[in-house]
Amino acid sequence: GAGEDEAWEEEVGGEHLAYVLYTSGSTGEPKGVGVTHRSISRLVLNTNYAQLMPSDVVAQAANSSFDAATFEVWGALLNGAQLVLISKDVALSPSEFATRIEEAGITALFLTTALFNQIARETPTAFGRLRHLLFGGEQVEPRWVEEVLRNSPPERLLHVYGPTETTTFATWQLVGEVAAGATNLPIGHPIANTEVYLLDENLEPVPVGVNGEIYIGGDGLARGYLNSAELTAEKFVPHPFSPEPGARLYRTGDVARYLEDGRIEFVGRIDQQVKIRGFRIELGEIEVALSQHPSVSEVVVTAREDMPGDRRLVAYVVSDREPAPTTTELRSFLLERLPEYMIPPAFVLLGELPLTTNGKVDRKALPAPEQARPDVREAFVAPRTPLEQKLADIWCEVLGVERVGVHDDFFDLGGHSLLATQVISRVRETFQINLPLRVLFESPKVETLAGIIEQSANDETVPRRPSIMPAARRGHGVK
Repeated sequence: GAGEDEAWEEEVGGEHLAYVLYTSGSTGEPKGVGVTHRSISRLVLNTNYAQLMPSDVVAQAANSSFDAATFEVWGALLNGAQLVLISKDVALSPSEFATRIEEAGITALFLTTALFNQIARETPTAFGRLRHLLFGGEQVEPRWVEEVLRNSPPERLLHVYGPTETTTFATWQLVGEVAAGATNLPIGHPIANTEVYLLDENLEPVPVGVNGEIYIGGDGLARGYLNSAELTAEKFVPHPFSPEPGARLYRTGDVARYLEDGRIEFVGRIDQQVKIRGFRIELGEIEVALSQHPSVSEVVVTAREDMPGDRRLVAYVVSDREPAPTTTELRSFLLERLPEYMIPPAFVLLGELPLTTNGKVDRKALPAPEQARPDVREAFVAPRTPLEQKLADIWCEVLGVERVGVHDDFFDLGGHSLLATQVISRVRETFQINLPLRVLFESPKVETLAGIIEQSANDETVPRRPSIMPAARRGHGVK
């Protein structure tokens, strides 16, 4: 009827919902962030940090459930640029990624800091043809930025920062050099149509050099959390400095300080929400999932950095059952409930959790997990077959260790989800076989993984890696 026709004629405005993106929630339940059309326009149109043009070729290397994809997809499409999809396997293989950047003529790319570090370490000349290279998502290691600037810098290297609730990016810093002895890089100033305040507990601005919580305002703010008015009111607060009725600020839970020149330097998180290799992870969500295991009576998950630059999730588990669950069993249990990047590589079984005098878990008293080093590992058994030797060689290369025995656990040697993806990628190249990532989590020893590969090689139902045929190429050739 006419009523139905009229409904279709309604115009979409800037305040209408464009998408809902789920992030980890403080209760252990994911929360849906409602982002409007205006917020997306503010991110990629008439902005000051990266002017994309029809001649640009933008890489989509981010998963569509990661808000960096908003910049990639709509940055390209709303500016008439070309969008080139990058598969996860290619994105996590530095040499393949570098080749893809070259072949596709990519000019604009966003990387998580962890991925940036990895590519800079293995292929520091990969970024020379880029107009815009943006990186962010966790605290940066300046030495890898220095490596890129020294080798083959992009035209513009940008260090960016921003939570999902403020639509991908909130601040930016053009990086031209790294100061001698720097341990951090500024996140700079707000992007266009964005306000950033560093406030104390009384919502008063902090002076230069003093830590304050980051509050963000402007056109990038999400509507709030879907079907969660209480959480929305807690995080999206009335704007104390705006005359505009209904204006709000998003309180990030992030801590930063002003440098002397007015730029902002990121310091860390207030709460338990952490970033590991670019992924935003709520520790409570892992604790909730792990506590559902029938043998687990108490659990605490922390992010530790016992070795500089190696931030790892560690799960501390108290079990009231005999025998206590094994690490492999706990990993497999979590894999049924959480994505790979949220699986702690290290598990520590405790008789009881240490408590403070207030009766709260004393996180500072939790012991470091014993990470096996080549010189202290017991019962070293060298590879016995060519297949085991090839696997051990792959592990040595990916983990950066001198030797690997057939009984060594990949995660005990410092492995994590990003490195696990590399191992599976190398296995595919070496043995021409496609194994799911979860196989390594469930069989993290050379001996057991070799058995699976051998079995799969004789199994006609396992997908083989298709052969790649050379194709004629036009444009830039490799010289």
